[in-house]
Amino acid sequence: MTISNQQIENLANRSNQQCELCRSQDNLSAYLVTPKEGNDISDYVYACEQCRTQIDNPDSIDVNHWHCLNDSIWSEVPAVKVLAWRVLKHLQHNHGPQDLLDMMYLTEEESSWAKAGFSSGTSTEDEQEKHRDCNGDELTDGDDVFLIKDLKVKGGGFTAKQGTKVKGISLVANNTDHIEGRVEGQRIVILTEFVKKQ
Repeated sequence: MTISNQQIENLANRSNQQCELCRSQDNLSAYLVTPKEGNDISDYVYACEQCRTQIDNPDSIDVNHWHCLNDSIWSEVPAVKVLAWRVLKHLQHNHGPQDLLDMMYLTEEESSWAKAGFSSGTSTEDEQEKHRDCNGDELTDGDDVFLIKDLKVKGGGFTAKQGTKVKGISLVANNTDHIEGRVEGQRIVILTEFVKKQ
């Protein structure tokens, strides 16, 4: 599944050009809230680099940064509430956020989503999955890959053709099934099962 420039623009508009968790306006990008597959912008949160980094590395969470959750737990965007719940669960060991967890209201669907993608952060590096192409070869940041099938870019208005070379890919940190790359001038998210490492 891919996310187009238009969808990223829609996310930016939804968030008023700021992080939907902490309101920062620095280094913003779309963050896929797993285990959703990115079928729609409702699967994403527009988040700053600091929030994204700490969510992906829960053992290094800075408690002081997350005072912002006092506001974001009341968001009307389900993906934002799901991420807020997960961060609060990681912060439980530091005392204090339990009252925010108690105040949060998640629908049954939101609760299932939050718990399905929740990681305690205790897995070892060896246990963590890696990004792999259609042949099972490990992918790394900066690799060049080829598309193995035509991919319709949702919201992009074009189809990325089989055989297209995507140079200098970036790995999506929170989902080993996704990479990012530039095709026809647009930066899109691509499923790893549809690419072959050069």
